[in-house]
Amino acid sequence: MKFRTLLAVMFSLAVAITGADAVYAAPAKAKCAGTAKAKAKACKPAPTALASKKAPRGKAVARSGAGKVAKVARAGRTAAKLTARGKRALARQLAAARRQVALERAMSEPVSVQLDAHGQPRLGSSAFYIANQNTGEVLLQRNARLVMPIASITKLMTAMVVLESGSSLQEVLTIDEDDIDYLKGTNSRLTMGTRLTREKMLQLALMSSENRAASALARNFPGGRAAFIEQMNARARLLGMNDTHFYDSTGLTPRNVSSPRDLSRMVAAAARYPLIHEFSTAAERHVDINGVTKRFRNTNSLVKSPDWNIGVSKTGYISEAGRCLVMQAWMHGQPVVIVLMDSSGRYTRTTDAQRVRLWLDERPELLASGRGLPPG
Repeated sequence: MKFRTLLAVMFSLAVAITGADAVYAAPAKAKCAGTAKAKAKACKPAPTALASKKAPRGKAVARSGAGKVAKVARAGRTAAKLTARGKRALARQLAAARRQVALERAMSEPVSVQLDAHGQPRLGSSAFYIANQNTGEVLLQRNARLVMPIASITKLMTAMVVLESGSSLQEVLTIDEDDIDYLKGTNSRLTMGTRLTREKMLQLALMSSENRAASALARNFPGGRAAFIEQMNARARLLGMNDTHFYDSTGLTPRNVSSPRDLSRMVAAAARYPLIHEFSTAAERHVDINGVTKRFRNTNSLVKSPDWNIGVSKTGYISEAGRCLVMQAWMHGQPVVIVLMDSSGRYTRTTDAQRVRLWLDERPELLASGRGLPPG
């Protein structure tokens, strides 16, 4: 294949991938649709205590989403014939497009809230802690003192230590072999030799949970990685996080542990830093990596939702921790700290957060005692 043809194929693949985001799909039809019974009487949905007001998008959007994924596949089949490396790249890009379609489909479906005997929402996370940051009043909790791995929630403490160190945010750091994840074998878009400012590394660590960026931040700390970890633990003790201990700056090790109650203190502390607010809640950013502009997205899809006013956000996942989500979100003029740990399903943590918001929307009196203003 000629070089000019190769460029054309790769360009079309890039266009297809770029167009594959923000795709919605319609939910499945009701089970009684199309039957004789359905013609005589409309299907009745299962009763719920609360439901979100947004309806899912229609069939046309679903077809559009499927079409864009197919377009990625068609453009990639030609490119994949080039080299084995091209095949691997195609597989990663196609998987990312499919994940985005699945995510948007899940986000478009209405969320129902089932209440227990005490009138509290049933959540799928195995441990959680929801509190009014202003008053300290605990609104919901389960296994609040249970010590467990916290995965990339770690990066909030990483960010605080970096910002408190006084190191120049404009200093250029370089990704090297010491930043490769040999523990979990995770991938990274920051290749060896990538040079970015400390500020940009911090942004990618918080927004996209880039492990190599978090590693480079600790490695370039005055005194090195060991001094950085020591400072993380010292900061945790100052915050009264007695259930918490850190062993690395990324969260890849399951030895980084904490409890939901402790993490609520860390989230409240992180909310005081304007850069943590800005970086952790940015929906996406375009970053020049070795002369190539790459798009990085936030790992928390809720930051794009107009229903939310989020002050701090961080997701986390390793197999030992399950899927985790911590946020500070403003509701009825109050800062609410949400800690959701060990969610089994891919979207359970996000759905749990939406259930909490819907539940509090119906009970504004629970937040009436505090006072506060949302971040500007």
